[in-house]
Amino acid sequence: MGGSRGRGIRIVVVILLVLLGICCGGVILVSGESHRPKNVQVAVRGKWEGTPLLLEAGELLSRERKNLFWEFIEAWLKIDGDNIDLSSARGCISKIVETGSSFLGDDLASMFEFSLILRSASPRLVLYRQLAGESLSSFPLTVDNTSNAVEGEIIENNGDNGGRKNDRKLVGMNPIGPGGTCCWVDTGGSLFTEVADILSWFQSRKSVEETSFQQPELFDFDHVYCGSKFSSPVAILYGALGTDCFREFHTILVKAADQGMVKYVIRPVLSSSCELKTTPCGAVGTMDPLNLGGYGVELALKNMEYKAMDDSTVKKGVTLEDPHIEDLSQDVRGFIFSKILERKPDVKPEIMAFRDYLLSSTVSDKLDVWELKDLGHQSAQKIVRASDPLQSLLEINTNFPSIVSSLSRMKLNDSVKDEILANQRMVPPGKSLMALNGALVNIEDIDLYMLVDLLHQEVSLADQFKKVKIPETCIRKLLFTSPASESSVIRLDFRSSDVHYLNNLEEDPMYKRWRSNLHEILMPAFPGQLRYIRKNLFNAVYVVDPASSCGLEVIDTILHLYENQFPVRFGVILYSTSIVKYMQENGAKFNPGSYAEEDTSDLIIRLFIYIKEEHGVHAAFKFVSNVNKLRVESGDDSDDPPEKHQVEGAFIETVLPKSKSPPQELLLKLENEKSFMELAQQSSIFIFKLGLSKRGCCLLMNGLVYDSSEEALTNAINEETSRIQEQVYYGQIDSDVDVLDKFLSESGISRYNPQIITSGKVKPTFLSLSDLILDKESVLKEVCYLHSPGTVDDLKPVTHLLAVDVTSKKGIALLQEGIQYLKELSQRARLGVLYGPSSIEAASPGLHFVKAFQITASKYSHKKKILTFLDELCSIYVKSFLQTSPFSVEGVEAFVDKVAELAQSYGLPSNVYRSALVELSVVDMMNYLNKVSLVLHGHLGLVYNSNAVITNGRAIQLDENSTFISHDLHLLELLEFNQRIKHVVDIIEDVSWDDVDPDSLTSEFLSDVVLLVSSSLNTRERSSEGARFEILHAKYSAVVHNYENSTIHLDAVIDPLSSSGQKVASLIHVLTKYIQPSMRIVLNPLSSLVDLPLKSYYRYVTPSMDDFSSDDYTVHGPKAFFANMPLSKTLTMNLDVPEPWLVEPVVAVHDLDNILLENLGETRTLQAIFQLEALVLTGHCFEKDHDPAQGLQIILGTKNTPHLVDTLVMANLGYWQMKVSPGIWHLQLAPGRSSELYSLNVDDDGSGVSSFSKRIIINDLRGKNVHLEVVKKKGKEHEKLLISNDDDHLAHEGDTQSETSWNKNLLKWASGIISGSQQSKKSENSPVENVAGRQGKTINIFSIASGHLYERFTKIMILSVLRNTQRPVKFWFIKNYLSPQFKDVIPKMAKEYGFDYELITYKWPTWLHKQKEKQRIIWAYKILFLDVIFPLSLEKVIFVDADQVVRADMGELYDMDIKGRPYAYTPFCDNNKDMNGYRFWRQGFWKEHLRGKPYHISALYVVDLVKFRQTAAGDTLRVFYETLSKDPNSLSNLDQDLPNYAQHTVPIFSLPQEWLWCESWCGNSTKPKAKTIDLCNNPMTKEPKLQGAKRIVSEWTELDLEARRFTARILGEELDQPELAVSSKQVENPIQDTSPKDEVEAKDEL
Repeated sequence: MGGSRGRGIRIVVVILLVLLGICCGGVILVSGESHRPKNVQVAVRGKWEGTPLLLEAGELLSRERKNLFWEFIEAWLKIDGDNIDLSSARGCISKIVETGSSFLGDDLASMFEFSLILRSASPRLVLYRQLAGESLSSFPLTVDNTSNAVEGEIIENNGDNGGRKNDRKLVGMNPIGPGGTCCWVDTGGSLFTEVADILSWFQSRKSVEETSFQQPELFDFDHVYCGSKFSSPVAILYGALGTDCFREFHTILVKAADQGMVKYVIRPVLSSSCELKTTPCGAVGTMDPLNLGGYGVELALKNMEYKAMDDSTVKKGVTLEDPHIEDLSQDVRGFIFSKILERKPDVKPEIMAFRDYLLSSTVSDKLDVWELKDLGHQSAQKIVRASDPLQSLLEINTNFPSIVSSLSRMKLNDSVKDEILANQRMVPPGKSLMALNGALVNIEDIDLYMLVDLLHQEVSLADQFKKVKIPETCIRKLLFTSPASESSVIRLDFRSSDVHYLNNLEEDPMYKRWRSNLHEILMPAFPGQLRYIRKNLFNAVYVVDPASSCGLEVIDTILHLYENQFPVRFGVILYSTSIVKYMQENGAKFNPGSYAEEDTSDLIIRLFIYIKEEHGVHAAFKFVSNVNKLRVESGDDSDDPPEKHQVEGAFIETVLPKSKSPPQELLLKLENEKSFMELAQQSSIFIFKLGLSKRGCCLLMNGLVYDSSEEALTNAINEETSRIQEQVYYGQIDSDVDVLDKFLSESGISRYNPQIITSGKVKPTFLSLSDLILDKESVLKEVCYLHSPGTVDDLKPVTHLLAVDVTSKKGIALLQEGIQYLKELSQRARLGVLYGPSSIEAASPGLHFVKAFQITASKYSHKKKILTFLDELCSIYVKSFLQTSPFSVEGVEAFVDKVAELAQSYGLPSNVYRSALVELSVVDMMNYLNKVSLVLHGHLGLVYNSNAVITNGRAIQLDENSTFISHDLHLLELLEFNQRIKHVVDIIEDVSWDDVDPDSLTSEFLSDVVLLVSSSLNTRERSSEGARFEILHAKYSAVVHNYENSTIHLDAVIDPLSSSGQKVASLIHVLTKYIQPSMRIVLNPLSSLVDLPLKSYYRYVTPSMDDFSSDDYTVHGPKAFFANMPLSKTLTMNLDVPEPWLVEPVVAVHDLDNILLENLGETRTLQAIFQLEALVLTGHCFEKDHDPAQGLQIILGTKNTPHLVDTLVMANLGYWQMKVSPGIWHLQLAPGRSSELYSLNVDDDGSGVSSFSKRIIINDLRGKNVHLEVVKKKGKEHEKLLISNDDDHLAHEGDTQSETSWNKNLLKWASGIISGSQQSKKSENSPVENVAGRQGKTINIFSIASGHLYERFTKIMILSVLRNTQRPVKFWFIKNYLSPQFKDVIPKMAKEYGFDYELITYKWPTWLHKQKEKQRIIWAYKILFLDVIFPLSLEKVIFVDADQVVRADMGELYDMDIKGRPYAYTPFCDNNKDMNGYRFWRQGFWKEHLRGKPYHISALYVVDLVKFRQTAAGDTLRVFYETLSKDPNSLSNLDQDLPNYAQHTVPIFSLPQEWLWCESWCGNSTKPKAKTIDLCNNPMTKEPKLQGAKRIVSEWTELDLEARRFTARILGEELDQPELAVSSKQVENPIQDTSPKDEVEAKDEL
């Protein structure tokens, strides 16, 4: 007690002394308003206009269950009708949350509230705006009203408006309703704005042909009224809840839908100018800019060694809004000032001055080594011992520079250090990991929107499980279950006498010299190198039709590889496509007597078997090869099958030398030989049963299914090698083990179906059935299941639901296969039937068939022979009644008699069937079928009128060409049970059902629970990877919170002093606000630090209810606020945004690259606003079964404008990206070479359906990753898309003529589409004249600027270029880093000086190693994305550094012949002898690597983009970069080192030396000839840029003055007094203290 009181006295004394100092104006007081601590505030806005929060709430609720959207509408209409006074935004949002939450459980309600204030549903409403605009534009009378209807604006160019964005399409603008109305109904053929008109339409519709117009297209996200009849005509209401017209239309349309008159759909849109016509709450969110959350802002302490700051006076900017209120409850050097002010409010100014002093005096960016050593451990100790550890973690890593000094003085407890070091024996120091309910989350990619989605799916699942009374402890176990690994190996057991092996590595004499030691496979080898071991390790069995071109070519390939002693055992299984087709058409049955087709395949197989038996397998293979030889020699189409005479000729050629009797007689005999015929047919039947006929030619590598190409064989061997190596290493395979038998016995299946066993590129479709199971009135509750005999009372973990079209033979065949499947006995599966279609005619026999089937399943499913009865019922229906339509009275009686007779023969009461069928209510049956259709097609999204199989939520849709037999159902049961159901059953069987009535615990109840749980779990998107966090110690260095009832558990390993730790700590803090998760956060800091691990402040921006005004209807939105930042430290601002976001500053008075807060003057808060410019659509494009479609050109647009953006596909993972905004987009191959060679394969089930375009829906802020598959068109299979360096030998002769015409045509076409300006639409090769009187071919110049100083340099560079040429010039700037002022000035400057410009950008790909420093990111943009950052129409570009002054006509450089190289650089000068010590390329690694080639400077270079793309130079550079950049000591100067390193592969043309001169490296003797002068940094003098510019370049001051005067005039500012040029004597050798250790800085060009 005494010690505590003593400390309190000391603190009071300290405060009094400090206050005394302040009051006396002592040293402690920092005088002057400008020296008070300053703040920084940052916001990010959406590019689209604000959206109504009321409509966003409806979208969020529909995500839970589709019917909640409609329930919310009804609830809100009632609230509106009660005239409740809601007078502020806060009141409205609270009422919206309260209304929405009433439909949800507690945790889901919390997620709903947070998602709403996060505005995550706003993009969906922007999408509806696009659809509304398209709806209005479809009706000519309303065209004038839709001039501002939107599709996403993406392309930026200067056009006729001086370079601002093209205003013809603005993102997210509201359409104006027709005639100024706020609601309208679109029926496809008509558009109604008045209720009376649509009522008249209802009356007249019966007399109008329903198919006289095309109905509007509906999407999965559309809100379809649940009472609508599926086949009714569509009526889409565009309007907004809260408007009077919406209430009127909604009431009418609901009534019409209930009567089956329309299929009612709502697309929520609050039209322009309707904000005043809706209720106040209906407009909340629309009147203010949409401020977004979910991103981080970093203020990093900047290294100012070269003092690269603009010396222009910062002008006072407009006040954006009131600065943020400072949080006085935060700890500042041990003081909580909110409590001090409560006690001493009368001395508030003095206390606040003291607080400001403490804050401004604690910033450290350097510590001594001994202070750094244990900093990580000290931070961990402070966090764990804090009263609120999460808040302490957040405070330390977000304000580290201000805290580090006090942190380093903390005494370290050895137990903390020891535990951290012990944990680091299991996890690398500094490594960060995070897992949500056991599934690892990628910390690098995670953002708030992704986290909310992951949390939502977990909370939603828990909510569903609670509704079926599963205890919370079991819910936790279920949520922790991992999905099946996509890499699980499934082998097809093909062992049969129908396999014909060509060789045997273990027995054949030709392999006797090979070693038989299995451990040889473990020896190191080069990638792809084969192991020659005398063991049948690789069994390659090809499945081929020998009468197909593919099959014949495969046989030739096998023989070629065999003759070259390829270390693989080869075999074939031969089949006849005709026999397989016959079986598909005849219910999987083969009747030799009725099969009389002339079959070449069958003939070849018979002859093959004969030759094999009589003359050996090698002769048999040779026979098939001879068939192919004769086929090819005939000169027919290469894809044509062989003719019969060619087969006979090959047989004679093969047999003649060996046969004793004439081969012709043999042929005649064999054609009628029954035994060989049966063997040949048996081979085809075997392939049909295996299911491989759907694959065509294919390879079975030890049972794994691959394509039949040589490339596939190589890949198969490589993949299988690693599996065999593992088993050899662990002793599971030895010399006595038959590898094939082992693999097929362990993981072999008896049938293959590509719709069930999907490849990695085609993912299975999973549907959640929980809503249907929980809804007591759903059709699933009416389903009566069928079971295998004797298993009715058993728990059935597997549930097959067959969606059957009873009006088609295919549908009834599927039903019969399901019955056959149960007859073959399945102990763990049940089968239910969902009947369709809803459009069945009232007089159709199908209605009576359905009724008969329902009666049987519901009342007699326990009977012994009931399955046989149902099978016969199906047969009778198909044979006699299926094609009968309409059904006459006599037909009904005949069907009833047949059913009654059949029932009686099976001991079933015929009178029950007779009375039910005679008294059948057609209306009730039609309503039931409509209900089923709404579930299948509306709720589950299946194709209308299709047959489908749904197994525990996994949906397989069957088209006309699909064959699905009972064996497929067995396969589906096996795979789904083992991979996705078994672990659920194990948990459910152990549940103690305390809250469930024992009488309800039936096998049906448990089967339904397993169905609900397994189908729900399968739909969640999460990683299958986990980690064993429990092995880490968590006593002294971990934050642990155990909440037993929480369904969310978070495991994390975090380095608290890392950039990833900053983001993760912020996300965890948000998580705990809305959901109370149990968590275990183990701190894992780096040990023995030698430098400060963090040199930045960080804020993660999240929304809160405080963003909504309680005084009016204003929505402020979230912002990042940095209080009391250091005054004298230069800071640079970086945004840490979600991966798909492209943001740029739109309001920023100050230089965000060089923030010096002491220059703010009286302004207390520096404010900046960024804009979400676009979302990034990314993807990977591959040629079907081949490598990435490198160089393929793709375009993206909307329905009305097909080409808005374009790009090409990289070789690196087939990657591509394009900018999009929320909306519906269409992706196509670009006209020209790409679309001539390829077509898109857009069918997601892998069936290979080609299409013209692929539709992509963007309706959230998470972007999208799209897998594209393309296929070569027929006849183009062997043509190449690109040329290589070897193809043209780098020869320039005739290059302009020899370049393929497709490229030229595309460039001209793309140029006209992409560019908005008139002059850009003209061909670049033709003379043009613009407003400045410039003529000739346009010179394209590319540059990058970041910060006000380099933007100032850029304007000078522009002026110097224009002064020295009379040709048109177009400048290309990376917009990511440009300030708002520059983007305001450049359009006016372009107009004034007569040049063109375009702003471009490219998002850093996620798979490419990321740079963390802003400077290095800028360097990377100069070189890494040259092939994809420019439009495809651009042929050539020159890069010019921003700080360069041009003294020559750049047209001379633009037209220079660079001898077919992709780019040209200037070598470094070598005539400034003072710099010899810094010329690193003359020694060590670089000297050895360059091998006599020059080292080039990256300040100026020319890129031939056509050649660059054709030779895939960009892909090559990215491969080099990826390899080198992971070493922190490589690529010190990225943009310069990379092309110089790669020049042996990507050749550089060396420009004449005079094209680039810089004082640091070039002697003064060559300066007069210089065509450009670059302001290189000088590692010897470290002279500031501005000082050097005025001294080195005589015209610089004049150009600078001109640029500054122009800028001041445009911005309406006064120009500072121009400074006089500094003489060279004044600045000669300003700094001499340097050494060669600074050579890294010597390479810094920016």
